[in-house]
Amino acid sequence: MCARSVRADRVVIRMYAVVRTGGKQYRVEQGQRLRVERVGEPGSTVELTPLMVVDGSTVLATPDELRGASVSATIVDEGRGRKIQAFDYKAKARVRRRWGHRQSYSTVEITSISRG
Repeated sequence: MCARSVRADRVVIRMYAVVRTGGKQYRVEQGQRLRVERVGEPGSTVELTPLMVVDGSTVLATPDELRGASVSATIVDEGRGRKIQAFDYKAKARVRRRWGHRQSYSTVEITSISRG
């Protein structure tokens, strides 16, 4: 998704935000669907922490400016990632351990971005 739209002879920048969830940062726009680490049950609404909000030429980035800003999203779906398998082995000690991990994910749709 491009944040710029070219109309005739001017460039219009749509509103977007950079949010933090699950230890990662994502650039989001309203209506965008995003796959993040599990945040709740499908159908519920979550508030994501905005780190920066851009609305045209206005940029809100300091904690004082972001005090009233919010990004809300609806959880659309949930699923799991692929299985990661690993094997621990220590030579000459007869220690062997096989383990795996499968991360749970939520698909969220950004419903609103407000400057506050």
